[in-house]
Amino acid sequence: MIEAYNRGTINVEELFRRLMELAKSLKEEEQRTVAENLSEEELAVFDLLTKPEMDLTKKERAQVKKTARDLLDTLKREKLILDWRKKQQSRAAVRLAIEEALDTLLPERYTQDQYDQKCSAIYQHVFESYYGENRSIYSVAA
Repeated sequence: MIEAYNRGTINVEELFRRLMELAKSLKEEEQRTVAENLSEEELAVFDLLTKPEMDLTKKERAQVKKTARDLLDTLKREKLILDWRKKQQSRAAVRLAIEEALDTLLPERYTQDQYDQKCSAIYQHVFESYYGENRSIYSVAA
């Protein structure tokens, strides 16, 4: 009985430690949104465009931030309509908007392979995160 209690205590202590780590990481992520001057959803796109770490100049980083902002603005304003994920034509329009924005706005440093990978990653993120007009994981969390 005492042994089971001790194991329970260790589990509670481990859970508390993990919760504290999670809280710390959330605070760090909030600090990143402020430091990068991006919203939470813009930061997610920015991270997809820059990870793994790329050796970008300050000007290129600013250009990637602008790309994230402009892309999300265009998608939310024009493409992420009600039930967009259910219609092949709507999904294709979202994919095309992503490809056009990244082709036009990303720094020239991105290779064709990186561009292709970033287009796919951004599309997958948008597909999983945005359900329709004004509905996303970001609006639920807010």
